[in-house]
Amino acid sequence: MTDEPDLPAPEPEDGPGDGDEEERRYPSTIGGAFYLVILAVCGAGIAIVASGDWRLGVRVLAVALMVAAGLRLVLPSRDAGMLAVRHRAIDVTVLAALGGLIYFLASSIPEQPG
Repeated sequence: MTDEPDLPAPEPEDGPGDGDEEERRYPSTIGGAFYLVILAVCGAGIAIVASGDWRLGVRVLAVALMVAAGLRLVLPSRDAGMLAVRHRAIDVTVLAALGGLIYFLASSIPEQPG
């Protein structure tokens, strides 16, 4: 026999799978859902570029970035999900500036004779 006293078994801790907690939603924030939509629109823009109409595809990408900037501006930080990378002002400024610049460039490049 050992000299250690008999200790009661530790109580099991609540963990995942106990059935007491609400099941996790994916994405878990509304910003995460908007992020997935923005990502899908960007994918559509890239597909349009690949199909040959580069100007329209680039404009779709630019509009998606500007919509993301608007969503980041109005959503609270706790709900912004993957749209929140840095501070709100930086996120909005970078997304809006990139979207606006890309749209301007796509519009200002003259048509090349084919």
